[in-house]
Amino acid sequence: MGAVRDNLGSLKIKLFELVLYVNLFGVAIGYTIASSTSMMAIKRSNCFHEKGEDPRHINSNPYRIAFGFVEIIFSQIPNFNRLWWLSIVAAFMSFAYSTIELGLSIAKLAETGKIKGSLTGINIGALTSTQKIWRNFQALGDIIFAFSYFLIFFEVQDTIRSSPSESKMTKKASLISIAATTLFYMICGCMGYAAFGDMAPKNLLAGFGFYNPCWMVDIANAAIAIQLVCAYQFNCQPLFDHVEKTVGKKFPNSQFISREIEIPAPWRRSYKLKLLRLVWSTVFVIGTIFISMLLPFFNDIVGLLGALGFWPLTVFFPVELYIKQKKIPKWGTKWVCLQIVSVACLIITIAAAAGSVANVFLDLKSFKPFSTDY
Repeated sequence: MGAVRDNLGSLKIKLFELVLYVNLFGVAIGYTIASSTSMMAIKRSNCFHEKGEDPRHINSNPYRIAFGFVEIIFSQIPNFNRLWWLSIVAAFMSFAYSTIELGLSIAKLAETGKIKGSLTGINIGALTSTQKIWRNFQALGDIIFAFSYFLIFFEVQDTIRSSPSESKMTKKASLISIAATTLFYMICGCMGYAAFGDMAPKNLLAGFGFYNPCWMVDIANAAIAIQLVCAYQFNCQPLFDHVEKTVGKKFPNSQFISREIEIPAPWRRSYKLKLLRLVWSTVFVIGTIFISMLLPFFNDIVGLLGALGFWPLTVFFPVELYIKQKKIPKWGTKWVCLQIVSVACLIITIAAAAGSVANVFLDLKSFKPFSTDY
């Protein structure tokens, strides 16, 4: 927000803030849905191997509440820079469940000896041509969301040491991470589709694409839940900090805002719990749980979030900042090329948002809000 404010003025910062906050809140909702789905998958897997049947009706609300309770505790971490260990845990968990999913897909291919699916995707007949178009558009949003690190890009860059320079380290880290994750996502996605074809579930690990070995599937789903606990904090901590600073400036003399509660801690002399952060983060987490119960459609929500955040936060504002800082002349070749890229990405955003919204309405036809059954 500081970069946008300093370079583009106060008018565009309002739009930027709105889009950013909606995305951060939406991402938290998506993580709540996904984590509860993975925790329920562990329960379903255990029931299947104990009783020999897949329990289709499980109360999902306790899992969402449990996830929220953990997030409220972690939200009291006072400084974004102190989350470095959560980053390591999240990266390890992400690599763990992705590797397990990839290994199980390869094993499934070896077992059947046949590559399923096609280059054109699900055949017309299993669903209508209109539904296929909407799903294709939604898939664009899912892909976009997979690279949603732009939400906390500057906050992460700000934690990098000054030597070597932040810009060089950030560019190198971005290049390596984007290349690695893209390659891994492509391999996992292609192998999963090749193993199951048109019958592939929306979530291979939680949608019972794999039944055996159950302990390995459980480990993968547990890794997903742990990773999402960490990712939730990385996305929400900057928002918590910003709200605290903003409210603190508006009400500098408020005892409620400045009050700190000292709690004895075994690893340090005492821990100072900020009353404002406790109340604000609790309200925020409860809000994400409430909406996740109202709209528990992870794929649809993820596609919509990816669409809403992609063009403004990943393309439009960065392009405008680049043009402003480099003083690129209007209607010059470089300026025109950048605008073409921006417009093309805007079209992708609109298509992805339309597909996700259409699928949300389709899902709502067969779902009752706040239903306790999975």
